[in-house]
Amino acid sequence: MAVDSSTLARWRSLDAAHCLGTVADYAKKDLTFKARANPHTTRWHAHVAGHDVELLCTGPKFWDTRAERGGGGAVDLVVHLFNLDFKRAVRLLRDKGL
Repeated sequence: MAVDSSTLARWRSLDAAHCLGTVADYAKKDLTFKARANPHTTRWHAHVAGHDVELLCTGPKFWDTRAERGGGGAVDLVVHLFNLDFKRAVRLLRDKGL
């Protein structure tokens, strides 16, 4: 299952909060969160693949505050949240219509 470069570029630039909302069983923005460094950073509480996560999202970048890991782009986010390899992450993104 090949992925063309334009699809990869789109997934790399996809907003992490949007992607989270699409792939998570449940995702809620924390409206009480006040970002310290970047005013565009938002905090999300989500339930994904049987686990609760707290993510900080800034554009395509994300940081899992509990796992102390982060990355950028939709593929990285799906790999992290679902513990998948690249091929399975691509399949999930396509299945979700992203």
